[in-house]
Amino acid sequence: MPSTNSFSAYGSVTKTFHWLTALLIFAALPLGWIANDMAYAIRDPSVPTTEEDIARAAQLFSLHKTVGVTVFFVALARILWAVTQTKPGLLNADNKPEAFAAETVHWMLYASLVLVPLTGWVHHAAAEGYAPILWPFGQTLPFVPKSPYVAEVTANLHWLFIWVLAGSLALHIAGALKHHVIDKDSTLRRMLPGRSDAPKPPAQHHSIAPVFTALTVWGAVLVGGWSIGVFSDHSAAASDTAQLTEVQSDWQVQNGNLAITITQLGSPVTGSFADWTAAITFEDPAAPGLAGNVDVTVSITSLSLGTVTDQAMGADFFDSAQFPTAQFKADLYKTDTGYEARGPLTIRDKSVDVVLPFALDLQDNTATMSGELELNRMDFDVGTSQPTEGSLGFDVLVSVNLTAQRGT
Repeated sequence: MPSTNSFSAYGSVTKTFHWLTALLIFAALPLGWIANDMAYAIRDPSVPTTEEDIARAAQLFSLHKTVGVTVFFVALARILWAVTQTKPGLLNADNKPEAFAAETVHWMLYASLVLVPLTGWVHHAAAEGYAPILWPFGQTLPFVPKSPYVAEVTANLHWLFIWVLAGSLALHIAGALKHHVIDKDSTLRRMLPGRSDAPKPPAQHHSIAPVFTALTVWGAVLVGGWSIGVFSDHSAAASDTAQLTEVQSDWQVQNGNLAITITQLGSPVTGSFADWTAAITFEDPAAPGLAGNVDVTVSITSLSLGTVTDQAMGADFFDSAQFPTAQFKADLYKTDTGYEARGPLTIRDKSVDVVLPFALDLQDNTATMSGELELNRMDFDVGTSQPTEGSLGFDVLVSVNLTAQRGT
């Protein structure tokens, strides 16, 4: 069997690409479907979840993503090969409406095979979360920032494009079966492995009308997606509902970042709190000793923690419905080596005395500080359903950076 196409038949390379793509698609779709259902169950507080459930969902997502990235590269290679080859003629070219529909569906399929895995890959790169791609590359992508909005939009587009792929695939299969069962021609047989004795197709002319029709369908899909909120920033809307009231303070925080890093299935996941307040009293003493105090209140619902944000809000973790805020009331001390904040940290209904060492740069009436503190989630009864570190590590790294201006 020749490796290249002719006007009458497909070559072995084209057939290999066709059936390899089909195999990968029919592996990726159920993997994603099952993993997504498991993820919804994990995020549902009414459904008991074990560490094994989380690990299994992560493994399925990793397999789904890995197969999806493979589909992307195979699809690109298939398209590049196709543009270098003779395009076998349609055996039903005399049936103009049917031939037009077949070519339109082919263009829809080609676009889907690129756009579906690409949007999934960009979502993975933009999101903070678990379930890594199993290839030794691709965890991040150039020009793709870690962004909840980018992750949300590309996840929505991925879902939307999957339906386009499924519809195009269904039409493609239905057409092939129609040719084989009803028309009893060689359309399907000439794509099967081995040599096929396909008749010579009738003379035909391929127009660009199917391309424009496919583009029109894609445009309609995007407009429909826009109308149902695919491009809306729901994460920003959610964080706007959890604003804390401003507090009186000798030092006003001008800008800052309060972040946490957890370890999910061996991989670090970093998130930050969008809303927190700090009432600060501070006078830098000449010698080591008490320098002031701080009262920090954190809005738990303002946390963005990538793909596990909803899970973190659940009753077994932060339980934001009952405990919407965390608080740190501490005395500030100057030490021989730097500065420390010492006092009780309250998360949920647990208070633990902690020490936060921090660096301080004091210039006139402007103070810049940065510090890190390592906590054990079990001290605060966070994630007690996961009593080992198999899926969720015990250690949680808290980091804070801020610039404050002395009030006048």
